[in-house]
Amino acid sequence: MHKTLIVTNDFPPRPGGIQAFLHNMALRLDPEQIVVYASTWKRSREGVEATAAFDAEQPFTVVRDRTTMLLPTPRVTRRAVGLLRDHGCSSVWFGAAAPLGLMGPALRRAGAERLVATTHGHEAGWAQLPVARGLLRRIGEGTDTITYLGEYTRSRIAGALTQQAAARMVQLPPGVDEKTFHPGSGGDAVRSRLGLTDRPVVVCVSRLVPRKGQDTLIRALPAILARVPDAVLLVVGGGPYEADLRKLASDTGVSASVRFTGAVPWAELPAHYGAGDVFAMPCRTRRGGLDVEGLGIVYLEASATGLPVVAGDSGGAPDAVLDGETGWVVRGGSPGDAAERIVTLLEDPGLRRRMGERGRAWVEEKWRWDLLAEKLRGLL
Repeated sequence: MHKTLIVTNDFPPRPGGIQAFLHNMALRLDPEQIVVYASTWKRSREGVEATAAFDAEQPFTVVRDRTTMLLPTPRVTRRAVGLLRDHGCSSVWFGAAAPLGLMGPALRRAGAERLVATTHGHEAGWAQLPVARGLLRRIGEGTDTITYLGEYTRSRIAGALTQQAAARMVQLPPGVDEKTFHPGSGGDAVRSRLGLTDRPVVVCVSRLVPRKGQDTLIRALPAILARVPDAVLLVVGGGPYEADLRKLASDTGVSASVRFTGAVPWAELPAHYGAGDVFAMPCRTRRGGLDVEGLGIVYLEASATGLPVVAGDSGGAPDAVLDGETGWVVRGGSPGDAAERIVTLLEDPGLRRRMGERGRAWVEEKWRWDLLAEKLRGLL
């Protein structure tokens, strides 16, 4: 039987987009044919218990390392080699190419016939740094395929690889569960609970960090309210930037038009998308290109929910939008650009409906998990 060893730091119950990507893919592979080797989420009692409970619920084998961060050290490499041999695996999928893909040659020597390394946003940053660029080159030479999210990340990463390794790159983005994210996801109940039933709602679902652009939306609110006085910004998610965002809303004089939900359980996210009339996340690139959006799966989840989207131009975010069809791409960090597009959508129900319907159809055509999992199976 062909079996695959998945080696990853990014796996639930640790939260995050890459974690959800890996888990969703794993669930769509034959559970008898995969073994997951992952780091420990937290060493606290609560973290250990949550991890054990999660692992027990999975239909496949999960092996946890004692560390909270897997690195391609000799010890970790020996453990991975042992799991490959003990479980009779013939292929390996590195959940994040950098740095775990550096173990590729050792696993090849141990009998792995296929080595696939997936890249996200941070590898595009690595490609700009001399030492990290050299490590990416080694990863490309030591694996059969490096996957990429979209054209932006492909072009950045390919420049760090040999010509042969770059030619072997294959697109493998995360997908969207179109049965979970859909127009009837329960948004009316969320609007009612928050007292927003009769108000136009701009929703942003994301971690609260500077790159995502929630601050740009708050700065755009005065211009939005000047034309749509009862509009409200619904900020969904938690993160280290929340206190700054609340202060900015107060300083800008728009606190009455901003709702912060804090962190929301994953099962409630579809309804929170559905509470919006427009989805907006004008993300921007920071730190000289090192802090960049890899793709922006939230735009696709919003599209699946039937919302038009306003995206920033950071990194691969434009790959998740059909500009002018499912929404618009604006300059990240530009409140004026964001306000103009948001107001246009809020004032035109027909345009919102058309863009939302086109986005839903696009997700069904290209971004379904089952289509992408089939592609991964072929690579492995």
